[in-house]
Amino acid sequence: MRILALTDDYWHPARVPHEGLSSLAGDGFDFDWITDATEWSEDRMAAYPVTVLTKSNNVSAANRDLWMTATIEQAFLKYVRAGNGLVVIHSGAAGYQENAVLRGLMGGVFLQHPPQCQVTMTPRGDHVLTTGVSAFTVQDEHYHMALDDARADVFLMSKSEHGEQPAGWTRTEGRGKVCMLTPGHNVEVWLNPSYQKQIINALQFCSAENSREDTTR
Repeated sequence: MRILALTDDYWHPARVPHEGLSSLAGDGFDFDWITDATEWSEDRMAAYPVTVLTKSNNVSAANRDLWMTATIEQAFLKYVRAGNGLVVIHSGAAGYQENAVLRGLMGGVFLQHPPQCQVTMTPRGDHVLTTGVSAFTVQDEHYHMALDDARADVFLMSKSEHGEQPAGWTRTEGRGKVCMLTPGHNVEVWLNPSYQKQIINALQFCSAENSREDTTR
């Protein structure tokens, strides 16, 4: 499956998610990258069944200008409603507090985090998204989230000395699916075997509707 990945912002250099996602090539995933948001277009994104957003609201690491406009928000909403998948990882939830349409699509946003610490991720055992995923502890930014959608399906929790937070949830929008995953500041988090499996599950889950449609053509 070929997937579009939006990466690179001031606090989160592209090399971290690139290394983490590229390691999934053996699991049948290939990624095309956009690190400069000026290269994004609605038509380009529409060519992919799943988009990964792991980019805060900066054009790039070198350009801190905001890139998420009202027009782009509407394009993301249209993309998912049409039956495509959006997987938001770590910094993809950050910097969009005032972007009401995108925030609604994601089901919530990043608020703040304490200094990096040991964070334990605990999957919900009866959820399709956590098949093959075991609890794991990593050094990470413990993202504190605003979970706006009371109907979002939470399948992963994070806990540290700073409390407990939702770390993974899904929601539907039209014919498409959205999956939020908050871990991922350090490359070691992305490469953790349990988190690798969690990302694989998210990508497969968000593309499932498209796969079913393809088999009926």
